[in-house]
Amino acid sequence: MLTRLFAALLAAIFSPFVYAADAARSAYVPPPPPAGVSSGSVVQVIVSLLLVLAAVMAVAWFLKRINHPSQNGLSALKVISGIAVGQRERIVLVEVNDTWLVVGVAPGQVSALHTMPKGSIPETESTRGSVPERSFQSWLKQHMEKRNG
Repeated sequence: MLTRLFAALLAAIFSPFVYAADAARSAYVPPPPPAGVSSGSVVQVIVSLLLVLAAVMAVAWFLKRINHPSQNGLSALKVISGIAVGQRERIVLVEVNDTWLVVGVAPGQVSALHTMPKGSIPETESTRGSVPERSFQSWLKQHMEKRNG
């Protein structure tokens, strides 16, 4: 009997708190549905994309102008000619004032091979525009003539 009395006393003491907590709790309100895609938002996305692309193009143009100074004859160095002698090695003829330097260029290394006074490059068949005798074009022409003739 004492336990019933004790339970009733506890219920009487804590019932206002339970009621107040239940009353203070607000009813569940679902969040508003997401806004649909409107034509204004599509236009805003397209305009933003175009602005980003224009900015990329402008930066690329600017960097190209900075990295390639104009060749107006004020440069002391000029590359006259070059030829590949290996997969990553080249021999380059460079003009410095009145001197030509033959330079070997490899990955991580540049070495002077020969120095000579400035001269003129002799005209060869390849510089005149005619086809050299040992080119693929002449070889193919010979084989086509043999086949047809």
